[in-house]
Amino acid sequence: MGSQEKDTSTMTEAATTRGGDAGERIAGSIREEILAGALSPGTRIRQEELAERFGASRVPVREALRILVHEGLVTSVANAGSWVSRLTLAECEEVYLMRERLEPLLLRFSAPGLDEADFARLEELAARVAEASAAADVDGFLRHDRAFHLASYAHARTQQLGDVIAKLWNTTAPYRRAYVAAWTPELRRLADDEHNILIQTLRDGDFEEAERVLAGHIRRTRRQLAKHPEIFGDAVPRQPARRRPAGPTP
Repeated sequence: MGSQEKDTSTMTEAATTRGGDAGERIAGSIREEILAGALSPGTRIRQEELAERFGASRVPVREALRILVHEGLVTSVANAGSWVSRLTLAECEEVYLMRERLEPLLLRFSAPGLDEADFARLEELAARVAEASAAADVDGFLRHDRAFHLASYAHARTQQLGDVIAKLWNTTAPYRRAYVAAWTPELRRLADDEHNILIQTLRDGDFEEAERVLAGHIRRTRRQLAKHPEIFGDAVPRQPARRRPAGPTP
């Protein structure tokens, strides 16, 4: 390879790296806004506006959207645009049914590796969840609750399951926010109790019971969400229907 070819190759690699870094940075900012509720489900995301806002070209903006689509936070439709992902009540129930079955499995993979340092961390996070709950701090509750459950899964060594569950969490985040904001004191106390019971069953090495507690914890949220169809209302314009591949008529 000649010196000019080497220089060109180096410049291309550097540009790609910069584009990737910028894409990660833009994705991080948009991710935080979606999870914090600043961008509601169904909100249109325009590439040109992101490029202007972040002082970036279209390349890192497209990379950022690709990352967010992969994470389940954004839906993109060819020749139509991108939107913050939105679920119907039926879709949300389906996601929770998946979580109800898959998360106990991820917990089972992680549980044998949990040690005293992990239990101390879980107890600390459970206490923070309880404090945020008592103060009706929705942001604090959601942040610490997510950290609590992810900490319990920290020792799972899986090829795909962890990524799948992270995506399922992301897709339901806006609806959990609306649901938690409407919680009664009784529901808040119940969530705190379930966290503490889960820690104790894991400490005791009763992994089968821990799986059962976690499944019930997720199931209760699914059933409560079903009682609040207004959370899934048409307050914002719907994104275009997802295109499905053509197939034979059933």
